[in-house]
Amino acid sequence: MRTDDFDFALPPDLIAQIPAPERDHSRLLVLDRASGRLDHRHFPQLLDYLHPGDVLVLNDSRVIPARLRGRNLRSSGKFEILLLEENSPNDWWAMLRPGKRAAPGAKIEILDSSGRPSSVAAEVIETNAAGHRRLHFSGTKNILTDLNALGEVPLPPYITRPATRPEDRDRYQTVFARADGSVAAPTAGLHFTPQFLRKIHQYGVTICFVTLHVGPGTFAPVKVDDLAGHVMHEERYEVSDETARAINDAAPGAKIIAVGTTTLRVLESVARDHEGRIVAGAGRTRIFIYPPFQFKIVDGLLTNFHLPRSTLLMLVSAFAAPEETRGRDLILKAYEEAIARRYRFFSYGDAMLIA
Repeated sequence: MRTDDFDFALPPDLIAQIPAPERDHSRLLVLDRASGRLDHRHFPQLLDYLHPGDVLVLNDSRVIPARLRGRNLRSSGKFEILLLEENSPNDWWAMLRPGKRAAPGAKIEILDSSGRPSSVAAEVIETNAAGHRRLHFSGTKNILTDLNALGEVPLPPYITRPATRPEDRDRYQTVFARADGSVAAPTAGLHFTPQFLRKIHQYGVTICFVTLHVGPGTFAPVKVDDLAGHVMHEERYEVSDETARAINDAAPGAKIIAVGTTTLRVLESVARDHEGRIVAGAGRTRIFIYPPFQFKIVDGLLTNFHLPRSTLLMLVSAFAAPEETRGRDLILKAYEEAIARRYRFFSYGDAMLIA
């Protein structure tokens, strides 16, 4: 299939710039894969599509305040820094803008959240093939523990309001986030409240977690015409013994529902490597899911609405019709109706259940 096959026109005013007043006040578009039927619901009605014995799997990665501001100690030129991945304490891969000024050896003074100089500095150690910079931080025991004072919430580029708001620290984070490491939220989980999760558990649905640290590659455009030539970004994941048991021991007929494309990518990556079973452990995945694709473990997907021509739109198209290519048409038809009914799109937008 081709990248152009996954294009659609989205009115800019449907890109959600702020979250709903309450987490579970979003709308829910339900696509029945077998019939193609669409139902327009509200998020708490997700419970109508769950059954006792089902397994709901969520991504518990926590978004870190990964965007830093800095100043070149020699030229006073300004830098924007986006931390990507920790190699060891105070040793990180990062994206820097402007990159041309961030040659190895450059030393950067880190500014605090008010724009004042801090005691923390960074030195550019090396550059990789992707143009990312390896930074060594000094003036701190561990930059990760200072990010709340120094960093900003790394909102995605399509949220174009002038600045982050104090509430973004809470709302661009799931209520069950645990493991620090993401620079973008696993947004399908943003709709859940602790109360609703308790209600789901009391209904007899097993709730468990995987961890996949979401990188900026989730927003990266597909730059090739033929999807077979696209190389997916790599992300770190971890599956616990408890989660592996919950999924493998689910009763016959019970459904495994992935909350978010990140959760689905973890489960399908592990299942592909272990003959359809989930095995506990840590790893990295570059899995690129697009039509046609054979799914081995996931029966339902809760997700948000995705960007045109994105790998996430390709994934949900594959899930809408496993092992076929018609899922693209099902999803684009659903998106057309969502646009007509003015659903809110992307990270702070509404939800979609594909079941």
